[in-house]
Amino acid sequence: MHIVVCIKQVPDSAQIRVHPVTNTIMRQGVPTIINPYDLFALEEALRLRDAYGGEVTVLSMGPPMAEDALRKALGYGADRAVLLTDRYFAGSDTLATSFALSQAIAKVGETFGTPDIVFTGKQTIDGDTAQVGPGIAKRLDLLQLTYVAKIPSVDLAAREIKVERRCEGGTQMLKSRLPCLITMLEGTNELRRGSLEDALCAARSQVLKWSAADAGIDDLTRCGLRGSPTVVKRVFAPTARAEKAALIDTEMTLRDLADELIAAILTRQPALEQELAFNGGA
Repeated sequence: MHIVVCIKQVPDSAQIRVHPVTNTIMRQGVPTIINPYDLFALEEALRLRDAYGGEVTVLSMGPPMAEDALRKALGYGADRAVLLTDRYFAGSDTLATSFALSQAIAKVGETFGTPDIVFTGKQTIDGDTAQVGPGIAKRLDLLQLTYVAKIPSVDLAAREIKVERRCEGGTQMLKSRLPCLITMLEGTNELRRGSLEDALCAARSQVLKWSAADAGIDDLTRCGLRGSPTVVKRVFAPTARAEKAALIDTEMTLRDLADELIAAILTRQPALEQELAFNGGA
């Protein structure tokens, strides 16, 4: 079984800066991490490989420094890593990103074997759109299983997979054909600690670096800013609230403290007091 995991190196969300002219995220000089949601996808892919055999290829699109994220993925146990990097990809929105990644996945399939499963995280913390995974599935004509929490079984002989998917109002148990694309939810597994052997292999391994041409992308107008119809009109920080927090005397007993807190809440929210009185009278 061949599994491809798409990961993204993202800026630390606490230190994100936005370019004042292009309104795109500035990544230079900002600490980066692997998108946390992608780590759950990586762990699930490694678990399936351990259970059913095969290989895990990790793919990322980004600047040359994204190699660090791929080496970390190799350190967790991935078999190979591919970095899609080219100046033509700069400023890509989700449409352009899903196009470039889908082309790269097709090239990975030609080079290392057709993927049975493509994994992504449910979304990234820098964009929060949750569009890239489904976009890849659409372009590659893959069945898509989004917001997956658990994968009970894979039947390679029958080319079927069973997943547990969270949805509004409950949980769905789905059975789908392979190949497919899966977006994993957060908190669905616990990322393993890479072994010393994996760490040494990651240090020695070569991260394949593909340009647009290497990935077989001929139409460069569909990449980067030129291929990105999304326009950010304005970026601004929310206005700070002028209202200050009130300090309640902590020397009170717990009962008096609770009464004081409830009284303060009802003073600020008189409608709430009326609603509670109405419901209590009913």
